[in-house]
Amino acid sequence: MARPAQPRDLYAELVRTAPGAALARRAGLPRPAVLRRFEAGAPLLPGPALVLTLGTGLSAFRTREAGGALASVLARAGADVALELSAVPDGERLGAVVVDATGATSTADLAALGLALGPAVRRLGPSARVLLVGRTPAAGGGAAAVETAAVQQGLEGITRTVGKELRAGATANLLRLAPGAGAGDLAGPLAFLASARSAFVDGQVVEVAPGTAGDDDGGTASERPLDGAVAVVTGAARGIGRATAQVLARQGARVVAVDVPAASGDLARTANGVAGQALALDVTAADAPTRLVEHLRRVLDGPAGDRLVVVHNAGITRDRLLVNLDAARWEAVLAVNLAAPLRLTGALLDAGLLGAGARVVGVSSTSGLAGNRGQANYAASKAGVAGMVRALAPRLAEVGATANAVAPGFVETEMTARIPPVLRQLGRRTASLQQGGLPVDVAETVAWLAEPASAGVTGQVVRVCGQALVGA
Repeated sequence: MARPAQPRDLYAELVRTAPGAALARRAGLPRPAVLRRFEAGAPLLPGPALVLTLGTGLSAFRTREAGGALASVLARAGADVALELSAVPDGERLGAVVVDATGATSTADLAALGLALGPAVRRLGPSARVLLVGRTPAAGGGAAAVETAAVQQGLEGITRTVGKELRAGATANLLRLAPGAGAGDLAGPLAFLASARSAFVDGQVVEVAPGTAGDDDGGTASERPLDGAVAVVTGAARGIGRATAQVLARQGARVVAVDVPAASGDLARTANGVAGQALALDVTAADAPTRLVEHLRRVLDGPAGDRLVVVHNAGITRDRLLVNLDAARWEAVLAVNLAAPLRLTGALLDAGLLGAGARVVGVSSTSGLAGNRGQANYAASKAGVAGMVRALAPRLAEVGATANAVAPGFVETEMTARIPPVLRQLGRRTASLQQGGLPVDVAETVAWLAEPASAGVTGQVVRVCGQALVGA
């Protein structure tokens, strides 16, 4: 049986034509931009990166190189870096503006940041990036400490607002350095958020803790950062799961694609397409944890061998208003979306398979973060995934592993294609990027969280939603 084609956004295709664009301009209708996504061999950014420093900065950013560590990290990742806007030739569009705001301590610094950003934002090109780097606000202390915490929190408001104001596929995100984190920990997250791989990640705040990435780590500049890793992806037969298997394989991982026996045909196509293995397994079955552990023991090269990446992607919906939800719909959704990840992860921990360098990535949802009409069971399960990774993170940190989640918004899949047409259009347009994402957008974020250079990112939930109104 032929696999269904990926849903098309016919409205976006129409307004990208000359007549459609003219009509949209006259009517004041949204005109979604074509987003810049990953292409092998393409540069990190479509134009130079302007790096600005606000305030005194942290000692971690005082290096021998002009512009400090942010400029150095971007340059190592392949960006053309400018330290002053005047150094960028007139008429040339910026690919990114990156601001070290770790030294912002006063309300006057917030105003200075806004005034510095304005001229730079005017020079941004299509699919450009605005990236702020701040500090995790600390609790307690005297008046000065309280003001610093308030100012650092204020960076979040600026970031999210700028994200809503940008056009032409540009995005804005904030990286926060936790105490003890340095430039090496920032390399992977900064390179990812600057790159085309983060096309649908917008308006997000990511905390970076001290990890194991060295200062000379190339971040995501490596073409195969997952060489030596084995990646298990549940729900891999189609949609986000299939895209995740493909991106992880592109990054160098050996993929074990998992899905229910009923999807064995599509599952085999996924596995064969990435030169991986197919494991037909119902993740809710009583023996699923044992079977997965046994399979992985045959695949892995022992405790000192391969790193393990586990992506809990399998998920279902059984939507009804709360008053109409019966026990069967509650039990089915919770069993697949939450109980299975909990049981499988627990078994892998008990078996000692989640060692140094391991990565656990759960697939949550903006519905789980903000709630959604008719999805009480689904929202509970997806909020539970967020809770699972937050609770796992400290335990995994003891062995040098991480746990995170991605929370997709409206993504063009077979599932969203079944949404009524009007609601489907609302789901696409009520985001800063004015369109739905693609399965590959979620997959790229999962792969980034799986990389060695993301060692400082753990216990986080990263929305892949184009800065959707839902859960904003």
